[in-house]
Amino acid sequence: MNVIDLLRAAGPLLWVLLALSVYVVYLSAARAQALTRMGADARTLIERARAITAESGPASALAEVDRAAHPSPAAQVLRAGLARADRGGEAAQAAMQSALLTEDARLYAGLGALGTAAQIGPLLGLLGTVIGMVRSFLVFSQTANPTPAQLGTGISEALVNTAAGLVVAIIAYVCRNALRLKADRLALQAEQVREDLPGWLTRPTTLPGVAAAPLPEVALSFGGAP
Repeated sequence: MNVIDLLRAAGPLLWVLLALSVYVVYLSAARAQALTRMGADARTLIERARAITAESGPASALAEVDRAAHPSPAAQVLRAGLARADRGGEAAQAAMQSALLTEDARLYAGLGALGTAAQIGPLLGLLGTVIGMVRSFLVFSQTANPTPAQLGTGISEALVNTAAGLVVAIIAYVCRNALRLKADRLALQAEQVREDLPGWLTRPTTLPGVAAAPLPEVALSFGGAP
């Protein structure tokens, strides 16, 4: 029995597993491409925005971030905070938190579907196994002395579907974990921007290099003292 015969003997459930495997591969490739596009290093832009904020204020830093048009989540959070910096630290924090939630949704999109595929793949394979074994037992009920070829159809269906379900689950698990690690790294960088930006907006009360004026000395005198 060659591969074509095994595929034919596996029954219609194998085609469901094949369609699921195509979906897993397509979704994994699409999400990998999207994360690669969003994963451009934003550290240079962040440091430049920090320096411009210290020198010229958040408005100039926002103009620089808009000019860069960086696709990373960290840049989007930075842009949101700088855009509301003129309204105070709390407004900037709220804007960055909203932007962070939006970017998290972009980063982790599709990972839930991959997790679901990893869970239902073995279940579909198990269903094919049960159907194949049922067909094998039906041969016993219909034939007193079944031949190996008659029993082999149901057993082949059971084993092929089991293997196909496990292959789909393994591919989905590996792809999901790899994509999640990349998304976690990008989300951590965006979270770091949210934590650091309020410190950029805090200006010292005295100009650098200018010492505070000394307090005048006050002579105290007590009655009766010589």
